Amino acid sequence: MREYLQAVLDEDWHAVSRWALAWWIAFYAMFLLYAFTMHGAFLFIDSVNLIVHEGGHLLFGWFGPTLGIWGGTILQWLVPLLLAGYFFSQRQPTAFTFCLFFFFENWLYTATYMADARAMALPLVTAGDSTFVEHDWHTIFSSLGVLQYDTTIAAIVRLLGWCGMVGTVAWLGLSRKNS
Repeated sequence: MREYLQAVLDEDWHAVSRWALAWWIAFYAMFLLYAFTMHGAFLFIDSVNLIVHEGGHLLFGWFGPTLGIWGGTILQWLVPLLLAGYFFSQRQPTAFTFCLFFFFENWLYTATYMADARAMALPLVTAGDSTFVEHDWHTIFSSLGVLQYDTTIAAIVRLLGWCGMVGTVAWLGLSRKNS
């Protein structure tokens, strides 16, 4: 395994043309501006995040109620992260950046949900029994004894998401060999 990882790390990344790099940077800049102007509101990509999130409850629910409640966020973060890992191993910089960028965008979505833990004002969706809808982060934070810190935790997660998205785009722009 160690030799495989070293071989992957020793391999050069695929080149990205100047035009492709410019278009990707423009796409990310526009998305960052769009996300910033939405001030934590539901973004168009969050419809996809929601589907993956609800699927996580169903998948991880097989392993008990605790993993079931955490499973939405686990799968929502795991899918783009595993895809990023795959494209990292293939040394595909634009695909790796795309997946890692949206891994961190999921943090914004999660932070909005976390910040609502006490207020429970957001409309909730469920893939299960529609008469039983549970606010994940109210339940999680309550069980951990940190419900009163919901907005503080959410602010940290949101900041880390923004840093991750900007850092990912900076990595693409600054470290790519252009062809």
